[in-house]
Amino acid sequence: MKTFVEEQVTKGGYASISEYLLELINQDQQRKVQETIEELLIEGLESGEAIEVTDEWWAQKRIHLVNKPLQRQ
Repeated sequence: MKTFVEEQVTKGGYASISEYLLELINQDQQRKVQETIEELLIEGLESGEAIEVTDEWWAQKRIHLVNKPLQRQ
């Protein structure tokens, strides 16, 4: 395994094994965030009754969001 990692460091242009490992961790974090986003999108698509989203719908949605008071946490 050590040889493999060292080869990846060299081939990938990393300055050190630590830099390579940090990149792997970062990629894993990004993959998990993407998975969460996809799960939430699917959940949203499967919830409630389908509606037709038109230019008029978006205009009304923008007006609603602009006029909505900010919530403080």
